[in-house]
Amino acid sequence: MRLNADSRLLNLAEVMAFCALVGAFIWQLQSTYKHSWLIFPAWLIASFLFHKDTPKTLGWRADNFWSATKQSAVFFVPCVLALCIIGVFLGGLSRPTEHLLIPQRFFGYMSFCLLQQVGLNSYATNRLLTATDSPIRASLISGAIFGALHWPNPVLIPITWFGGTVMSWLFARERNILSLAFFQGLLGTLIWWAFPVAWHHGMRVGPGFYSFHQQ
Repeated sequence: MRLNADSRLLNLAEVMAFCALVGAFIWQLQSTYKHSWLIFPAWLIASFLFHKDTPKTLGWRADNFWSATKQSAVFFVPCVLALCIIGVFLGGLSRPTEHLLIPQRFFGYMSFCLLQQVGLNSYATNRLLTATDSPIRASLISGAIFGALHWPNPVLIPITWFGGTVMSWLFARERNILSLAFFQGLLGTLIWWAFPVAWHHGMRVGPGFYSFHQQ
């Protein structure tokens, strides 16, 4: 059943309000209100219940993991190879790689990527698909928001803009965040290594980008 204009507008407004709150958290709330992060799980749970989402619509599923992984690999394996080449040319072989070798760090980052996929795709892309009735438009909007939330990091903004758009489009096709979280974690780890820390400031965004001091 096609939604009317008011329902579409409400879905769009909900996404924009949530993303504005994420931006406010990055830039101020996390430093001024210790427990402000609690609003995010509360918001997401309330939204999932209100919209009657299911594990399948949210992409929390394993039945299509292999097909989703194969489709994601078409886009992201070349990205992995490109980052490896960039890293070699930018002196990555002389940089420390302990973050690549310690399982706790890698899987901790993977968990963070899974949370980002919940926000980007299980929530934002789902609502934008309803609001726009177009996977392409929904993906372009999701990617733009994802990139903007990584301001002012000059390395992450273009990468997350492109990556967020592609991940949203893939989610619209397969509805699986597990494979996307895996590739995001792999690519993020390689980005940390491939580019000089002086460029990406330890992958920080918001005020943390400016306050970063390389040791």
